[in-house]
Amino acid sequence: MASILIADDSDAIRLVLRDIVEIGKHTVVGEAIDGADTIEQYPQLKPDLVLLDLAMPKKDGLTVIHEIMKMDPKAKIILITAADNIKIIDKCLEGGAKTYIAKPFEFEQVLKIIDKILKK
Repeated sequence: MASILIADDSDAIRLVLRDIVEIGKHTVVGEAIDGADTIEQYPQLKPDLVLLDLAMPKKDGLTVIHEIMKMDPKAKIILITAADNIKIIDKCLEGGAKTYIAKPFEFEQVLKIIDKILKK
């Protein structure tokens, strides 16, 4: 069972991700509503994994990835995005995100990706 921080500015998406995480027998240790909130919570919670939205207020996903990786080079971050801008997604992956999930997503897909990244 892993500890997971969910970071998304959408209440609905956070709720769906919480359900998926709990179905997968993992624990949601925190929910962040924007990029700055994510960066503030990360060192306090020390989650095993971060599910991170790309487009958030205050600090976007790319900025959050860079700041978390400075704090913890071994951090496991899965980017979640509705964007289809491959250049931005590639920058996030180069910056330290382990993979990405495109919105809209399916429960099973998210669970498989979470489990795959946690095993690395």
